[in-house]
Amino acid sequence: MNALLIYPEFPDTFWSFKHALKFLGKQAAQPPLGLMTVAALLPGAWKKRLVDTNVERLSDRDLDWADVALVSGMHIQRNSLAAIVERCRERGLRTVVGGPIASSLSPKDLKADHVVIGEAEGIIAGLARDLEQGTARPVYQAVQRPEMSSSPLPDLRLIKMHRYSTMAVQYSRGCPFNCEFCDIIEIYGRRPRTKAVAQVLAELDQLRAAGWREAVFIVDDNFIGNKARAKELCVALAQWRGQYKTSFDFNTEASLNLADDPELMQLMKDAGFVSVFLGIETPDESGLIAANKLQNTRRSLLDSVATIQSYGMQVMGGFILGFDTDREDIFDRMVEFIQKSGIPVAMVGLLQAMPGTQLFRRLRKEGRILDAGQGDNTDDKLNFLPAMDATQLVEGYRSVLERIYSCEAYYERVKLYLSRTHPRPSEASDRAQSTRQKWLTKANARAFVTSIVRQGVFGKQRWSYWKFLMSVATRYRHCVGAAMTLAVMGYHFQVMTSRLSQSGGSATLVRHIGAAAASQATQGDV
Repeated sequence: MNALLIYPEFPDTFWSFKHALKFLGKQAAQPPLGLMTVAALLPGAWKKRLVDTNVERLSDRDLDWADVALVSGMHIQRNSLAAIVERCRERGLRTVVGGPIASSLSPKDLKADHVVIGEAEGIIAGLARDLEQGTARPVYQAVQRPEMSSSPLPDLRLIKMHRYSTMAVQYSRGCPFNCEFCDIIEIYGRRPRTKAVAQVLAELDQLRAAGWREAVFIVDDNFIGNKARAKELCVALAQWRGQYKTSFDFNTEASLNLADDPELMQLMKDAGFVSVFLGIETPDESGLIAANKLQNTRRSLLDSVATIQSYGMQVMGGFILGFDTDREDIFDRMVEFIQKSGIPVAMVGLLQAMPGTQLFRRLRKEGRILDAGQGDNTDDKLNFLPAMDATQLVEGYRSVLERIYSCEAYYERVKLYLSRTHPRPSEASDRAQSTRQKWLTKANARAFVTSIVRQGVFGKQRWSYWKFLMSVATRYRHCVGAAMTLAVMGYHFQVMTSRLSQSGGSATLVRHIGAAAASQATQGDV
């Protein structure tokens, strides 16, 4: 059979980094690792073609070539996925939909011929056999969560590597914590399952053999869910990097309790981890307790962040506004915390009640759910009735973004981060020289020139930009690569913040919420 694997487009959001990627001449941050893994699970005799609509156009010729289309995506890709399925159906092409979105929406909503719910390793062989025989069922659901040893090497041949800024590798699935708003634990469970070290090294060997020499994102939702196994992998990664003298840098996601383990932080540093995304959520401990994010309580959040930064890792932070416990001062407290933390990339979003989560079930029971949401927590839309006045919440959210992504505030955080994570030249001149040499790549040189033109010549905040560059030239010459990377990323956040500020969606939001609330009052819960 001819299998066409299609990845839907992401909307232009704070998370997309589209405006920053243009500086590098890239079209997307990462390739669709899930579909690359599914392709490796399909029968070897099948012909396979992958179209990532984030980097290329889905043509009629692709659809005419295929016997079946396999589409996978996340909730935020819902609109693009629906359009792809409809286009396939119009041409009489059978469709299979899977991925995280299949766990949050009903098969009826997805409108595909066949829906795969759960992890693919235990399902694909049976699905492929049934498709060949013309006996495929409408729904396939995993009966158990597979061990990661059954996950094959992803099929790298299907992607155009040069169009992405990072490659993706998955080490583990699942998280041991129990946050109320999280859908990860609902989909992948609370028992972290990991690949063997040899599997991960084989994936890295495959990337290296394909010519990749840039960053690799370990896409785990919590890399340290099993700390003992994470340490084992870090030791092996350090040895692997030393063996090949590779320039691979690693990025990942983890929980804040990373700060409690000096051994693990040192091992991650030695292994080449340069950044980690943390779900900090809120500086208000009552909100953390209410959301059952207990791993972030009984500690100084600022001290925990600074500790991780002291090991040379950039901390990127996720923050949420809209908890029932939020009061009028939460917006000022959020801004103050972010500025003091030295977290340049602070992803502040409105709380979303994702289908399938404990939060969604609770709010539905309370009659507060408006719709299933779009999966984007960085626009000004709410899919539930908040405890705070909705207009106040949305306007407060916008004010937070406007303040933290003003050029002055953003560059101050960048400088604080640089001072914490990068030693001065007098302390590590050799490291400074190697950092400069490593940064002087063709792609980064292009990004630097583009940044000068867009931000320094035509940018509305060009004086703040040049003031920042003067600081880099005088105080941070040893880490110019990190400084310019964050300057470019700041451009993306400033574009998105400006769009959100100009969208004028508060009145529409209030009308939407008011109409939905009235409907619930007369017709019952949605």
